Amino acid sequence: MKYSVVSALLFSFFPLFLYSAEPSAFGAGDLSNPNPYGLTSSEEVVLETKKKLESVVVKSNNQANRVDSLRERIDGLQSVIEGLSLKTYEIRKDLQTLSDTNQKQAANNDEMGIRLNELSNANAQNIEQLKLVVSELSSVVDTINTSYVSKDDFNALVNDINKFKDIVAKEFKTKQKQTKANKEGFEGMTTADVYNKAKDLFDKKMYTDAIKHYTYLIEKNYKPAYAHYMVGVIHYKRKHYGDAIAYFKKSSTLYSKASYMPELMLYTAISMDKTGDKTNAKLFYNGVVQKFPDSSEAKEAKKQLGLMQ
Repeated sequence: MKYSVVSALLFSFFPLFLYSAEPSAFGAGDLSNPNPYGLTSSEEVVLETKKKLESVVVKSNNQANRVDSLRERIDGLQSVIEGLSLKTYEIRKDLQTLSDTNQKQAANNDEMGIRLNELSNANAQNIEQLKLVVSELSSVVDTINTSYVSKDDFNALVNDINKFKDIVAKEFKTKQKQTKANKEGFEGMTTADVYNKAKDLFDKKMYTDAIKHYTYLIEKNYKPAYAHYMVGVIHYKRKHYGDAIAYFKKSSTLYSKASYMPELMLYTAISMDKTGDKTNAKLFYNGVVQKFPDSSEAKEAKKQLGLMQ
């Protein structure tokens, strides 16, 4: 197809070739000769036309080659363009996928943020609860530490309890004897008479008989708070500190606003101090100072606290 124009031109001049191609005897007018000579004017025109046609054919062939080269280049570019188009499509697809992923990720991030916020609030509440539990545990630990009893202390406590049982048993027997004696010795006496007699015996430091009289008053429920207090004082003076504490406690339970309370509390504190109960002794010393700051007992309590430092 690309040589159709050239072929048409050649065929159109072909009769002229035949007509003028007859050579002379000496080769004159031979158009096929590379250097023809003896040409007529018509032959010269044909030769010139032939050269032009050959030039056109060469140019046409060159142009055809260029067109083929361009077509090949165009085909190559087309392949590159198609590759780029495919790559662009894939990139767009990847970008869309990435965009969708980012949107999902953003949604997940929002949900994660909400979840983290909820977890943070829950953790804050848990921390507050843990603080409360820790505080309660600390209080329990402090209580355990203050009330902890070692094995030796426990054994000593058991021994004290056994001794206390023996004392109670003896006291019970003594009271029974005293009750029997009281019934025999206080016949015809009023409770007021027994009260006055008990005070007189105490002033004379006849503590054994004084205890019998105050015990009788306790049984008759006559001024029981004061009677318990006086029995406690007698035990205190005899250095029976455990018994003194028990009677002082009972007396304060019966009447906590008695005029003798400063002395009762001071004697209780000293009795606890003497038995090794330093912690409660300090509490009672401080109680005397705080409740009765202007009393002589408060002055003595301060003195005892100073000695405990």
